[in-house]
Amino acid sequence: MNIVTIGGYGFDESGFFQALTDAKVELFVDIRQRRGLRGSRYAFLNSRRLQEKLKALGVRYVHRRELAPTTEVRDVQKKADAASGELKRSREQLSPAFVDAYKQRILAKFDPAAFVSSLGRVSTVALFCVERSPLACHRSIVAACLEDYPGVEGVRHLCPERKFER
Repeated sequence: MNIVTIGGYGFDESGFFQALTDAKVELFVDIRQRRGLRGSRYAFLNSRRLQEKLKALGVRYVHRRELAPTTEVRDVQKKADAASGELKRSREQLSPAFVDAYKQRILAKFDPAAFVSSLGRVSTVALFCVERSPLACHRSIVAACLEDYPGVEGVRHLCPERKFER
């Protein structure tokens, strides 16, 4: 199984779905807590529209809310962003405090074997959240946790400015 990660910010609708198609994604795993976005620019990422488009492309969709950071964990990053004067959409990397909180409160309960087994037989899985940079998003933490798991051949990050990033 190959794992790709993708965020929504920075993509337009056609570029987003083309990136998934080019990566041959068969299963789309939404790991957001809230599955809606405000505004028309990213309306294609709202759950209902997203699921309809993925279905039309033959891509299965699952929501795995248990991998989403809780409000409490997200608040750790908000505090770090406020202290550094950084805006969420321009952040390039998660704070060490967020990474620690996410690992302790979310990944401590995560069973990679059960997760991989629950996905079924697929060759390429996409982990999705909204941040542009994979290093600014919890999806990179989940991907790193799975990268060395038996049966996982590798992890790639789909980014708007470049097709694949290691």
